Amino acid sequence: MSLDTSTLYLVATMVAAMLGAMLLFFGKQENIPALKWWGTAYLLGAASVALWTLAANTLGEVLSLALNAVGFVACGMVWNASRVFHGRKPNLPGLVLGAVAWIAAVTTLAPESSALRMTIGAGIVAIYAALTATELWSERRRTLQRRWPAIVVPMLHGFVLMLPILLGDLLHARDGAFSGSIWVTMFAIELVLYAVGTVFVIFMLVSERAVRAHKTAASMDPLTGMFNRRGFAEACARVIEREASAGRPVTALIFDIDHFKSINDRFGHPAGDEILKLFATVVVNTVRITDLSGRIGGEEFAALLPCSLEEGVMAAERVRAAFANSGIVVEDGPVDTTVSIGVAGGPAGTELEVLLAAADTALYQAKRGGRNRVEAAEELPLSLENWRRKTAGIARQPQPRAGLMGLA
Repeated sequence: MSLDTSTLYLVATMVAAMLGAMLLFFGKQENIPALKWWGTAYLLGAASVALWTLAANTLGEVLSLALNAVGFVACGMVWNASRVFHGRKPNLPGLVLGAVAWIAAVTTLAPESSALRMTIGAGIVAIYAALTATELWSERRRTLQRRWPAIVVPMLHGFVLMLPILLGDLLHARDGAFSGSIWVTMFAIELVLYAVGTVFVIFMLVSERAVRAHKTAASMDPLTGMFNRRGFAEACARVIEREASAGRPVTALIFDIDHFKSINDRFGHPAGDEILKLFATVVVNTVRITDLSGRIGGEEFAALLPCSLEEGVMAAERVRAAFANSGIVVEDGPVDTTVSIGVAGGPAGTELEVLLAAADTALYQAKRGGRNRVEAAEELPLSLENWRRKTAGIARQPQPRAGLMGLA
């Protein structure tokens, strides 16, 4: 049984139009601009192919040229969709440049140069495909193994949008001889499958973006923009493993804003929130870009530095001095901004919990020593369990701060 190529093309364009409308709908519903671009590209491509299939023999030269130009604009929209998806602005001149180049080529070439026109058209599509792949390749947060479908499929997307028009030129130029080819039939079937597959990949990209956004939100503190307890622990585990493989030491810092409760009681919680955001800014601007920091409690912050204990103490002193000199003034008067800091360092491979336990003991000593000071731990506990037993055995004495041990 033979399949009519024109019918298959019409089925493909109907599927593409339906999927384009779906992309456009979800793009508006979820306010995702990239989906709107992709949906519009589908609709334009489907419209150009459908009109060419149905009325290629009755269209004049100008309308035929316009249909081809619309197909190139659809390819440009695919490229712009990938730009918008990664947070870049649309390139409007580039959107229409392919269509303009095509019109210029067709109007200047002799009518019998159909092969050259097709070569130029294929070159324009290939350029758009390469630009699309480049945009997706620049997304380096995803491994290559998971990223390659998102790179290959948009390249094919631009190619498939234009190929029916190019095949149409051959189909009508050779009096139907080419239409009977099994390859044209196979391509028409592939076009239907591809339209569905492309949308699947698009939604895969959007889904991964949404999952990544939720994971980021789950690991970040909304008030300060720093890591929260969970995010800090996970990031530190990776850094400690990396430094251990290189045989380098690590140092942990624990910060506690002095008299924070009295600040909230006297000036109100909005002033307390401003103090927290101010301290977060001081820490981020003072430590190195390779250092990790996070808010792991109410007024408790921590940092992990890939350095020696001595360097960690100097970094802590810089934070202490910067915060003490960054006082904030509210309607009721100036607010004292001081912080006590405990520092603990360990050799390569020291567990985060052990470092925090020792730094917490040093922080307790800084509090007892008058606050607004930096104290370094004299030694690391043999293990977190032994440290807990030791602190639990100190009768009638204020205990080291246990709130940080939720990281264990």
